Amino acid sequence: MSNIKAAITGVQGYVPDYVLTNKELEKMVDTTDEWITTRTGVKERHILKGEGQGTSVMGIEAVKGLLKKTNTHPSEIDLLICATVTPDMVFPATANLIADAVGAKNAFSYDIGAACSGFLYALTTGSQFIETGRYKKVVIVGADKMSSIVDYTDRTTCIIFGDGAGAVMLEPSVEGFGIQDHILRSDGSGMPHLHMKAGGSRRPASVETVMAKEHFVYQEGSAVFKFAVTNMADVSAEIMEKNGLASEDVSWLVPHQANKRIIDATATRMGVGSDKVMLNIHRYGNTTSGTIPLCLWDYEQQLKKGDNLVLAAFGGGFTWGSVWVKWAYDPK
Repeated sequence: MSNIKAAITGVQGYVPDYVLTNKELEKMVDTTDEWITTRTGVKERHILKGEGQGTSVMGIEAVKGLLKKTNTHPSEIDLLICATVTPDMVFPATANLIADAVGAKNAFSYDIGAACSGFLYALTTGSQFIETGRYKKVVIVGADKMSSIVDYTDRTTCIIFGDGAGAVMLEPSVEGFGIQDHILRSDGSGMPHLHMKAGGSRRPASVETVMAKEHFVYQEGSAVFKFAVTNMADVSAEIMEKNGLASEDVSWLVPHQANKRIIDATATRMGVGSDKVMLNIHRYGNTTSGTIPLCLWDYEQQLKKGDNLVLAAFGGGFTWGSVWVKWAYDPK
């Protein structure tokens, strides 16, 4: 068995300039700052404005910053995977657009759609190409323009989501750093609780679907919350138990930023104190595939070589999972 691990050697994030605050939402729907903060933990979210501005715009900026930070020439990239549920278009893949814009001419690229767990799915998929020795540099992007599929007259969903992107570089390590293990799960029976009703091949776009607002996120909040609390917490505890990790061995929990109550429940189940939990939901809201890389970006300067990180997520479909990462570098 190969001793090569896929190590994260750099991380970069990007969020649009425009900030949509809870106070502004109070003028749009029947809600209050206190109600939103108490139930979700969100205070503000960034929104990508402008005509013709798709998810790739944010992914491109994140990858450009990543290449600069890691002193990587675009031609060195072997593979680029973009996790997203808000692609610029049905095809080509948003990853193709990102790779072209940054000049990654030698890379092949494709998208992964696994809702809020997409970044973890993409990260573990990309790691396999490193671990086999096939590739040396793989870029994983998590990016979503959730404002494009949110109904801003629906107070149950518009308060949660924001736009953003994050990207990481994966490179081989023979020192034991990098992705150590992962547990990924899915359950399609969860579809009725969290999905988009129209726009796919089952129900193509039509005047009727547009008028019925079927191209927005549909969520049954209580059902999703119950599934998320249980499964995200369980899978995080499971990866610890599987690998003999005690709570004191975990340096950081890096949770998907969907709801602070779900994050708190996961930390409690793992026995991890709040001082070890990466949290930025108050600043960005739920950026779906972007939340975990944005957390790594925000906390990068606090991470130390050898830190044990548990990445955890739960998303629509349902999808969920956890990844154990041993951090590969000290703060610059």
